Amino acid sequence: MVTLEELTDIAGVRYDGVSIDISGLNTLRDAKKGEVSFLENKKYVNDLLSTHASAVFVSPDMAVHVPKDIIALVDEEPYLKLALASKLFAPPVMEDEGAAEPQVGEGTEIAAGAMVCRGSIIGKNCYILPGAYIGPNAVIGDNTIIYANATVYRDCVVGSNCMIHSGAVVGSDGFGFATTRTGTHVKIYQNGNVVIEDDVEIGSNSTVDRAAFGSTLIKQGVRIDNLVQIGHNCVVGEYSVLVSQSGLAGSTELGRNVVMGGQSAAAGHLKIAPFTQFAARAGITNDVKESHKVYGGFPLMEQRSWLKLQAKLARILKGKS
Repeated sequence: MVTLEELTDIAGVRYDGVSIDISGLNTLRDAKKGEVSFLENKKYVNDLLSTHASAVFVSPDMAVHVPKDIIALVDEEPYLKLALASKLFAPPVMEDEGAAEPQVGEGTEIAAGAMVCRGSIIGKNCYILPGAYIGPNAVIGDNTIIYANATVYRDCVVGSNCMIHSGAVVGSDGFGFATTRTGTHVKIYQNGNVVIEDDVEIGSNSTVDRAAFGSTLIKQGVRIDNLVQIGHNCVVGEYSVLVSQSGLAGSTELGRNVVMGGQSAAAGHLKIAPFTQFAARAGITNDVKESHKVYGGFPLMEQRSWLKLQAKLARILKGKS
């Protein structure tokens, strides 16, 4: 908990108003009383009008839209100011000695060389293999296997009947930063977590980034192959399948039973309809609203059309040779 004066001092924004306590940062849509948010893109102005945040970093041209009961922290670079303030809420890298000893359920085996940090909770009948790391305040459900050298960062949640294979990382920082006008990159501390529901398998050397605020969510029954990247604040719907080298940029949401072929990728802040399939190397740059279709290529189109286009191009090239 910090005061708004402390926060604005760190961020470099002038504030001479009433002193209030601030508990954290959040999006306009999810912010609660006592939290600070930001608005830089005018397409989110409707979220500003309905937010429950106590204060908002906002550009001068957007300040007029701030509701009267919310404190406007006006600056030319609101996203940068949010980045500077985010460090205030970053948890310690190592938990202090005052944290509780780990809780380990009946029948769980923790191999020599595994690291289980203070404050963590591990369910019944789990296996934590050599070199695995379970961070502070992480929670692991029953009957889950964390294979050798897999990592579950602090505050993350892994459900029951899951498998996290060797080299996988759950909860590393999302790729978030603000860039100053002189080109310097300022880290946005990723103060959320990852929540993995039951019956999820994550392949070797795959990464699931923690959220900037809130949670990155992997829903029940998802299957993630080796070498898959899932960005911060993504939602992967139930029973979806992500094949090797596929990737999701931050804040993209997949419906249930989405299949992404090898090396396919989605840009950020997209919504993908349930029961959609993407062929290998498909490039997704816009929302996909229709279910039960197969897409491919870049720019993205229905896979059948993509294959016809490639056949026509091959004939044209053949005719010129």
